[in-house]
Amino acid sequence: MYLVHAHFELVPPHEVPGVLRELARSSLLPSDRVEHLSVHPRSPHAFTLGFYSTAGSLAEAESGATAVCRRLLAEARWLPPARLTRVGVPLIAPALLGDWPSRL
Repeated sequence: MYLVHAHFELVPPHEVPGVLRELARSSLLPSDRVEHLSVHPRSPHAFTLGFYSTAGSLAEAESGATAVCRRLLAEARWLPPARLTRVGVPLIAPALLGDWPSRL
């Protein structure tokens, strides 16, 4: 499973809808291969969608998340005017991993 973050910015004065998580989840299709979707508001005008993808590779997970985001921007009438600024796997600083590699 892969975690892919998609970052959005809304066109002011529009703000992140309070029901974003429910509406975004209801827009997913089985072919999207998304096991779970999380929403992280970053400000009143920006948010991140976290896709937990069951894709077969990192590249497939990122391209799948990008496709879902483009579909949301094109078809989701409930989403205020927004732009997709970045899609990718979040990086973890090596210092935060502790002794994780030695436990393998």
